[in-house]
Amino acid sequence: MYNMNESQHPPIDQTGNDPWRVPRYLLRAPLLVVHGITAGLIAIFILNPFVADIRIGSTTLDKLAVNWWSGGLLRICGFRVRRFGEPLSGAVLYVANHISWLDIVLLQSQRRMNLIAKSEIARWPYIGWLAARSGTIFHRRGSTDSLAAVMSRIVERLRSGKAVGVFPEGGSGRGPRIGTFHARIFQTALDAGVPVQPVALRYGRDGRQDPRVPFGVTEGFFTNFLRIIGGPPLDAEIHFLDPVPAMPDARRRMAEESRARIVRALGYSDD
Repeated sequence: MYNMNESQHPPIDQTGNDPWRVPRYLLRAPLLVVHGITAGLIAIFILNPFVADIRIGSTTLDKLAVNWWSGGLLRICGFRVRRFGEPLSGAVLYVANHISWLDIVLLQSQRRMNLIAKSEIARWPYIGWLAARSGTIFHRRGSTDSLAAVMSRIVERLRSGKAVGVFPEGGSGRGPRIGTFHARIFQTALDAGVPVQPVALRYGRDGRQDPRVPFGVTEGFFTNFLRIIGGPPLDAEIHFLDPVPAMPDARRRMAEESRARIVRALGYSDD
């Protein structure tokens, strides 16, 4: 496991003087088109109640398909997945730091789970449909009513034996700092009686976060997507950490402890 401070490394070059960017586009773009079409076929023919639960060894067809597709997308984009630790089985509330739209793909490459996403994604052509088919729960940011409905759905899915992944920061970050974890979402695990497992995510090399992966201050999805698919090969780290003990009277302590474990796993400063 990498455990070093970002300040120990020289900054990653962001000048854009990369002669391999165009060749990467030429190689990856056709693969992404084919992979995107494959996602639609999986959504139609596998992510449906008639065949999703067919057993394939120790797993099910839907889990196998989602893991395979997500891992394939990361490889096409130039990422090598490095996993540390093991995801808990059964119903689990996974809580992760949030860096990029890639976080959802990275989590799904290791464990099939329902994820929480901003409601705007539901309106994105094709991507919104795929997200809905995969069990994504959409949340309208800033709406108390929406949050209450989302928490109710999370509890329902946890009680039905499904795993759920959330980003308690409430938004994506832009560097080697992790924001405050909102405590309210941890109540869902307490209500459903399931464990909470922190997950630490990072994209870069040699234990440092590459600043080209997160969204820029005013950057949209498409611009970020183009930069990533033309970028150099990177590691996509996912650290499954020890579960946080249930604290029925202290959701805030659960949130703080989850965040602290992620900070320590990534070797970040906690200021």
